[in-house]
Amino acid sequence: MASDINSRDLTQTYRVAGDMFGTLFREIGKVVVGQNDTVEQIIIAILCNGHALVESNPGLGKTLTISTISKSMDLNFSRIQCTPDLMPADITGTHFIEETGGSKHFKFEPGPLFANIVLADEINRASPKTQSALLEAMQEKQITVGNDTFLLEQPFFILATQNPIEMEGTFPLPEAQLDRFLLKILVDYPSYEDEIEIVNRYTRSIMPSVGKVVNKNTLLDLQRLTRDVPIADDIKSRVIKIVMTTRIRSEFIEYGASPRASIGLILAAKARALIKGRNYVSNEDIEAMAYPVLRHRIILSFESERKGITTDQVIRNILEKIK
Repeated sequence: MASDINSRDLTQTYRVAGDMFGTLFREIGKVVVGQNDTVEQIIIAILCNGHALVESNPGLGKTLTISTISKSMDLNFSRIQCTPDLMPADITGTHFIEETGGSKHFKFEPGPLFANIVLADEINRASPKTQSALLEAMQEKQITVGNDTFLLEQPFFILATQNPIEMEGTFPLPEAQLDRFLLKILVDYPSYEDEIEIVNRYTRSIMPSVGKVVNKNTLLDLQRLTRDVPIADDIKSRVIKIVMTTRIRSEFIEYGASPRASIGLILAAKARALIKGRNYVSNEDIEAMAYPVLRHRIILSFESERKGITTDQVIRNILEKIK
């Protein structure tokens, strides 16, 4: 009986998913100008129950975007400004001694990781010790403090940012931690028209606001629906061939992507199909999501760097080869 109820609930969610996503993007667009691909990819990562790494220059609205998305989904939001002196206890929380009625006992005070959406700003400025605490939260969806383990409330999503133009005093993320991010999203400067709208919108006395569109339970249903989107065997086979091609050492590739990339690309393509209102995965979904899924999982050779070949160019060549 319980499974029948869940099935009916998902059916109803599926029926209204198209209108729900349309309303969601419109509400977010009231606050965030442009950056449609960025917003879409962040929502795709959330639907896949994954995490995203955003790379961009300062001042392009990363904090505004993720806080707006959290408000539109009625999720708890917290922000961590990563610095070299940031300690694991600063983000996970810590035990302290509380005295009540003449007796003393330890009480746990949760840190900023106890939220549904966590923005880890400039994650590459955090020390490796703090990055490892983030890694446990990302992978295990739990936090260990001393001998105690605390499960994190679902949904749980980490959006980490890093600045590509300022590398002094940073701790580059190790490959194992990079692989835990489902997507690496690149944010570019806005167009002239978008920047005009940004100036007009944020120099008025009334600031734009966003309404709630999706609640936590609906989002959890959408995450389940994402995994149920069908994918044809030939498209699934193409995904495997694309990922395996990255592992073939060549003039431009030193190391390729792990099987986690195959899982991530199929899941991300399913989420994109759901957002686009389709009940199947197309090659268009695969090609659109191959870039954010693979760009942080491929290590380029010295020859690539010498010739100025980017990871996205390598991915484009692989997609053209594996038709």
